[in-house]
Amino acid sequence: MNVDVLNRAGVQPASMSKLAIADCDVHPRASGVGIGGVSKSLYPYLSQRWIDHVETFGITYRQQWEKGSSYPKGQPQACRRDAFLPDGRSPGSDLGFMQAQHLDPNNVAMGILNPLTSGQGATNPLLSAAITHATNQWQKTDWTSRDKRLRGSVVVPYEDADASVKEIELWADDTEFAQVLLLTRTAEPLGQKRYWPIYEAAAEANLAVGIHAFGQGGWPNTAGGFASYYIEEMVGHAQAQQAVLTSMILEGVFERIPNLKVVLVEGGLCWAASLAWRMDRQWRKLKQEVPHLKRAPSEYIKTNVWFTTQPIEEPEPRSQLAEAFDWIGWDRILFATDYPHWDFDDPAHALPIKMTAAQRQAVFRDNAMTVYRPA
Repeated sequence: MNVDVLNRAGVQPASMSKLAIADCDVHPRASGVGIGGVSKSLYPYLSQRWIDHVETFGITYRQQWEKGSSYPKGQPQACRRDAFLPDGRSPGSDLGFMQAQHLDPNNVAMGILNPLTSGQGATNPLLSAAITHATNQWQKTDWTSRDKRLRGSVVVPYEDADASVKEIELWADDTEFAQVLLLTRTAEPLGQKRYWPIYEAAAEANLAVGIHAFGQGGWPNTAGGFASYYIEEMVGHAQAQQAVLTSMILEGVFERIPNLKVVLVEGGLCWAASLAWRMDRQWRKLKQEVPHLKRAPSEYIKTNVWFTTQPIEEPEPRSQLAEAFDWIGWDRILFATDYPHWDFDDPAHALPIKMTAAQRQAVFRDNAMTVYRPA
């Protein structure tokens, strides 16, 4: 990733760059895991009923294991080792450490917080609602209110649309929140009607919907069962994002909610063109089946969907990456680092392709300022 195979004469060296960036995928993590697998940092925002519940019964997700990750090779916590705090606390659990290691040296002007392992998709819907709500309160108290560069994501219990709408409405007027957060692997495809109230509430609040890779919907990341290796899980994130996008377009989500903004996070983006071409080709033959679609599928991608860069594909020659950007649209690309995870993209070295000054400014900062509502 750090090798620049193109001659970028005239481009200012990264060490001298003062370009402020928007990082559209920053992962805070509540520290101090309690007996039931829920962080003790969230306890101040949970009622005693739910504290007792998690310490007695724990929290379970739709997966074949009672607890833990499907692919433990991704541990510890899928994070950079230098992001662990000196006292052993989890990466992403301390604002001061994040400021010193990432926000300040990388000149992050806006960071979008995407809390994972936050109760989304838990089998107990009431518990999911309680933990997601606590996570949102924790984001505001410990993060966004203390550093105005940071913007929270409204974490919702997406398998319960009514509860999700209530959570969105609760934070709709709080400009410290920039988007609604979903995950790619849900109980049913995300284009289906059970999830539409979430999109309608987000659009009404002028909040983007960020759909981040991973999740536990009870299904494997392949069409034939659970994979053998962690690397298959990582590669499969792109497949999951394609399934999400196909479902949302063909089910008519964007036709019904034309002002909906969807950001696909951490699933790559170079596949967007080939997926769009395939959908368009089949749509021309089978449009009678989906009369609710008034435009070709590719057109919805170019008006309603944005993609984060990390983990960016790295073709050889690198100029092919710029060609993918050309098709998607340079205004559709949002820079992301995935801090503090192990595959973090250093903004000083990421995207080693030839860009004009305007394109660089758009990708690294301005596009995000357009997608996410003003603070």
